[in-house]
Amino acid sequence: MLLKKTLLKKPGLYLVTDNSALEGRDLFNILSCSLKAGLDMVQFRDKETSDRDFLETGFKIKELLKHKALFIINDRVHAALALDADGVHLGPQDMLVATARKILGKKKIIGFSANSFKEALEAQKQAVDYIAIGAIFKTPIKPGYKVAGLEALKQAVNMIKIPLVAIGGINESNIKEVRSMGVKRMAVVRAILEAKNPYLATKRLLEKI
Repeated sequence: MLLKKTLLKKPGLYLVTDNSALEGRDLFNILSCSLKAGLDMVQFRDKETSDRDFLETGFKIKELLKHKALFIINDRVHAALALDADGVHLGPQDMLVATARKILGKKKIIGFSANSFKEALEAQKQAVDYIAIGAIFKTPIKPGYKVAGLEALKQAVNMIKIPLVAIGGINESNIKEVRSMGVKRMAVVRAILEAKNPYLATKRLLEKI
């Protein structure tokens, strides 16, 4: 697991699943194509479904990944434990990081969402392994979410000592600009989930990282 944590420090692409972006598309086919193209980190996010259905899908995703990519669970610490996922991603309204760390132990990855440079500084004081800062750009996935912007990202890159992930509205047209801020890992949703060819979309995004 320590080797997996070192992956967070390397340039890469982080796919976050979202049912509203899928619109009936086959998630498993998308994941399979993206993995072949070099995707190395996946966050399974589904806030609406029951625990039973979440776990059923989670086990299928885990089997598909087969250690080819980090498997992160959004919010549901108990599900991350049941699935023996690589870690969990938490937000300010989720379980306290300290509590999640007690449940998951020191070896599991814990990520945390920050909506500003100030929040990122506060998050760094907790037992987290990476901080996802955003939204960098406006995104329909979270229409009411405050835009942190590139300036907040640049500040975070200069001041935060743990791995950072840029998230929010990142796509093929702006990913090079985000990368130029110094952040190594980018999270995307629609740029892959809505792509006609997930393999090529992933390949092109990675080339620009």
